[in-house]
Amino acid sequence: MTKKVLSQLLLVAFVFAFSLDAEAQKKKKRSKKDDKKAVAVKPKPKPKPKKGAIQPYGKVVTKDMKTDDGLFKVHSKDNAYLFEIPDSLLEREMLMVTRIAKTASGIGFGGGKTNTQVLRWQRKDKQVLLRIVSHQVVADTILPVHEAVVNSNFEPVLYSFPIKAYNKDTTGVVIDATKLLTEDIKPLGFPQSYRTRYRATRLDKSRSYVERVSSYPENIELRHVKTYFASNPPSNRSVGSISVEMSNSMILLPKVPMKRRYFDERVGWFARGQTDYGLDAQKSKTVTYLDRWRLEVKDEDIEKFKRGELVVPKKQIVYYIDRATPEVWRKYIKQGIEDWQVAFEAAGFKEAIIAKDPPTKEEDPDWSPEDVRYSVVRYLASPIPNANGPHVSDPRSGEILESDINWYHNVMSLLRNWFFVQTAAINPEAQSTEFKDEIMGRLIRFVSSHEVGHTLGLPHNMGSSVAYPVDSLRSATFTKKYGTAPSIMDYARFNYVAQPEDKGVALMPDIGVYDKYAIAWGYRPIFDKTAKEEKPILDSWILEHAGDPMYRFGHQQAGGVVDPSSQTEDLGDDAMKASMYGIKNLKRILPKLEDWTTKKGETYEEMATMYGQVLGQFSRYMGHVAANVGGVYEYYKTADQDGAVYTHVPKDHQRNAVKFLNEQLFKTPTWMIDKNIFSKTGFSGNIERINSIQTRGLNGVLSPGKMARMIENETLNGNDAYKITTLFYDLRRGVWSELYNGKTIDTYRRNLQRAHIERLDYLLNDAKSQRGFNAGYLKRSTVNIDQSDIKAMVRGELNRLKRDIKANVGKAANTVSKYHLQDALARIDMALDPK
Repeated sequence: MTKKVLSQLLLVAFVFAFSLDAEAQKKKKRSKKDDKKAVAVKPKPKPKPKKGAIQPYGKVVTKDMKTDDGLFKVHSKDNAYLFEIPDSLLEREMLMVTRIAKTASGIGFGGGKTNTQVLRWQRKDKQVLLRIVSHQVVADTILPVHEAVVNSNFEPVLYSFPIKAYNKDTTGVVIDATKLLTEDIKPLGFPQSYRTRYRATRLDKSRSYVERVSSYPENIELRHVKTYFASNPPSNRSVGSISVEMSNSMILLPKVPMKRRYFDERVGWFARGQTDYGLDAQKSKTVTYLDRWRLEVKDEDIEKFKRGELVVPKKQIVYYIDRATPEVWRKYIKQGIEDWQVAFEAAGFKEAIIAKDPPTKEEDPDWSPEDVRYSVVRYLASPIPNANGPHVSDPRSGEILESDINWYHNVMSLLRNWFFVQTAAINPEAQSTEFKDEIMGRLIRFVSSHEVGHTLGLPHNMGSSVAYPVDSLRSATFTKKYGTAPSIMDYARFNYVAQPEDKGVALMPDIGVYDKYAIAWGYRPIFDKTAKEEKPILDSWILEHAGDPMYRFGHQQAGGVVDPSSQTEDLGDDAMKASMYGIKNLKRILPKLEDWTTKKGETYEEMATMYGQVLGQFSRYMGHVAANVGGVYEYYKTADQDGAVYTHVPKDHQRNAVKFLNEQLFKTPTWMIDKNIFSKTGFSGNIERINSIQTRGLNGVLSPGKMARMIENETLNGNDAYKITTLFYDLRRGVWSELYNGKTIDTYRRNLQRAHIERLDYLLNDAKSQRGFNAGYLKRSTVNIDQSDIKAMVRGELNRLKRDIKANVGKAANTVSKYHLQDALARIDMALDPK
């Protein structure tokens, strides 16, 4: 019984245990199934993308970004800028023009170009490279030498950008271009010359930022403020830094460059050059071609054009007048622009250049003067008395793409001063410091026209005004027909030659004979000819007018005047005669100065300003005359033309120039010493003002370059040359005339005589040798000062002067003159023996 019960109990326990185990197994299986289900529902985490990997477009260009669509899309947010560049623009050439848009005080004025480079966006694996393209060295692709040119002209990489994403249809790439603007990339930033001058060391990123990035259909405009640590800033020195706003314009260049027109120095033109290794020459040769607008005849008008009918070009040159321009001046600026239509008619076009008002903000809110499709006369509220006309051109062809004329408000003060001091003696409209609107408007039109000429490709033609005989400028008939010069591109401002009795004379230049000729030469289409095949035709157009001074181009000169027939601010063919008429008019103005410049209740500030203008104009006349001494005329010619290119100014003309200076400048110009003006405009300074003008004239005559040319002239032409010994004699008899006539030496003359000794001392002991230049604007004679005759001549002159002073010191008219001569002897001794 007990065993049976025990067996049953054991069986029940076994079954129960088995049941528990079975249930546990079921639970375990269910748990495993649940776990598997859980694993299936919860996916494995995706691996993180590698750093710098290309991401989906929507991850990079997010919905909260602002997009500016133009040449390519610019996406921006929180000072980050993404460029979305389509494949079609990769490998296309773009022109990057860098300017200082806003400057620190003391550096100058904004708007001037500091760098121009051709760039190319290029894809390389997972990067986009920004490369600098050079067109300075070229060769035709079909020539063997082309490979050598390519190998020696490898395009440097300006910057590298990782590709962040492809655009939605994979036809373009997205890059982060922020660092292009925030880092110190020197070609896009502050110029190296300024960094050196102001000792700018490095960029301060904490004070630098991006102002904006704007995309237009054919260009991208970048504006960024850069602050540099600088130990020698031009202003605000306590800050120890310079801040400037840089402007970078990235302009798409045409796929097909315009046909070039080759440059000829006989016709003045802004031009650019390339070294072409593919030419049939035994050396590398530079080819130079014009900067000009693409003016083309419409296909349907070609036969009309060939018949001599005027036609409207395919694309006109259009200038918009800045919205900021005061209404009163708008029409005059427009007239100055459209004055050039008559010149383009000589080239076969009508209405080739027109002026327009820009659309209002309501008419076109997206219109911007920074859009490269628009050329704009920009009115700037600036105290700078100036205007300038820069342009942007394709370096491959010279095609002018766009131009903005900068018109500074205070150019009107400059015009007022010039017009007053040069015409008030004969012109009632100029006898005030406030002109009527129509008078100022006519002056603005003149300057507008001059500046537009620059944007069409024409430089200054300083050799133009010499074409007119001086007395022709006194003729109403002549001047109304021809103006004051054959070219408005000369600095032949206003007619200072005309006298009060010369009624009805014209007072300023217009678009002249030379301007029409130059525009026709540069713009008249020549059909079915290559640029090279055009050259004989262009040459024939020049030879038609060879020797006619109306068609002459004379280069502006920097570094000193070598050619006295190509000077700024002069009129007529004889500087002495023209200046004499000018001085007569200044003598008429001076007694009237107070009446014409003052108002009741106002100060004498305007009178002081205009007195300074009178002195300045007189000084210009003296400079025009002094340039003839040691001068060399430059008349451009080619080898097939007769005559010399360079000719020394005739002996008698040079000597007459020195005689004029002795009489008008070195003999004290007492007419300009006005006690009434001095008593109302300053407590001192009269003596120094006169001394400054006289010393400037004297030093200009006794310059090492002039003396070197005079020595060369004597060496080549003997007695036909004006010699240095004769110059020294003429100056000595003029500057030291009291030694020979026994008169009292007044304060002004004593100062001048000391200046004469100082200049001779400088030439003997301190003057340095100089390297010469003959490169367009820059002209300067080479002088080895220690090995030339100059020092020997100067030493001889000092000894001669010493002898004459010694012989006359006892005859001095008074004590002051005696002391002065004794001092002069001591100064000469020190010059002859500095030790």
